[in-house]
Amino acid sequence: MRRRPLLRAAAVGGGAYLAGKRTAQRQAGQQYQDAAQDQRIGDLEQQQAAVPAPRGSGEQPPPSVAGQLSQLADLHQQGVLSDDEFAAAKAKLLGT
Repeated sequence: MRRRPLLRAAAVGGGAYLAGKRTAQRQAGQQYQDAAQDQRIGDLEQQQAAVPAPRGSGEQPPPSVAGQLSQLADLHQQGVLSDDEFAAAKAKLLGT
């Protein structure tokens, strides 16, 4: 009669052992995936930091506000921009 309690304890203990083992395996797999992703992100950040922004001698500095306003006025006079579009672009450029 003593066998049944021992078998029951062995079955419960074995089930708990397997469940714990599976949980540990899933956690290890997730940690491996996280570490691999962190490594890839770090590699990409290093590549971006190592490659400076291209600046050739042929590049021109960004146009001034006055230059941009004159371009907008030219586009407006040519009919490319409507009155509303011109006013909106001018306000955006001037920050108002």
